[in-house]
Amino acid sequence: MRQLRATFETPAFEIILVNDGSRDNSWETIEKLARQHVFVRGINLFRNSGQQNALLAGIRAARHDIIVTMDDDLQHPPDQIPLLLDKLAEGYDVVYGTPIVTRQTFWRRVSTRLTRLILRWTTGVETAASGSAFRAFRARLRDAFTNYNAPFVVIDVLLTWGTTRFAATPVRHDARRVGKSNYNFFKLALLAFDVTTAFSTWPLRVASLLGFAVTLIGLVLLAFVLVDYLVDRQNLSIFRFFAAISALFSGAQLFGLGIIGEYLARVHFRVMARPPYTIRQMTDTSFTIEDSLDVSNKLSPHLDRTS
Repeated sequence: MRQLRATFETPAFEIILVNDGSRDNSWETIEKLARQHVFVRGINLFRNSGQQNALLAGIRAARHDIIVTMDDDLQHPPDQIPLLLDKLAEGYDVVYGTPIVTRQTFWRRVSTRLTRLILRWTTGVETAASGSAFRAFRARLRDAFTNYNAPFVVIDVLLTWGTTRFAATPVRHDARRVGKSNYNFFKLALLAFDVTTAFSTWPLRVASLLGFAVTLIGLVLLAFVLVDYLVDRQNLSIFRFFAAISALFSGAQLFGLGIIGEYLARVHFRVMARPPYTIRQMTDTSFTIEDSLDVSNKLSPHLDRTS
């Protein structure tokens, strides 16, 4: 808390602490901090909903134009926040703080890299490969996922619903002060799988393409068997004939399931209530991109006020 307070020159900011159903005295500590500091707000969830869900609760409760998310273990140094705000002032909508040196185990680095590559593949945003939980973005991006109420949440994917202006900037990454991370290789691999199946139709399309390829192979095999029989007038090979027929029908079934899956995927995306568009600004309001930087300019003396 002292490091966060020392980072900003003016009190034009708030700190939102989300207690994600912890079993210790975290909420009592948050209540104490809220009584001591007017800029501290606390959110206490009924149960452990997961990091991404807790982040969404805090994001929706934020009241300023710029939102910064970070972990509470001081691996994300508060004095690096101005670097994110500087980059954001260049005209980007989302800025990730990419660690200069990552203080993680080998398997954690591998699984984190895998998850980021899956995010880049799913979202189509190159910067997703450099993403992290230490990020700054414009609060107006919440308009893109206002109606999102599904239990599975990935903040980075939801942000791509509102913008494509992503960037990353190198920041210092400190060692964890207390405790250890709950994420391991298997949890991050499961997260990557969930991202692929929950926010992408690629598995269904792979099934469709595979079914189409197997169908073609079956047709080629069947044609080869029939031509061989008609040309040489030899006994028809029952094994080769049924192998071709099996490949043909299994491929057709898989291809048909893939087509059905495509229609189900469209229903899936409708249930997610992804908006068809998000408005950056309008001519009949006083809101501009520069206005959205106003609070950030107060928070950090490093922001370029002419951008």
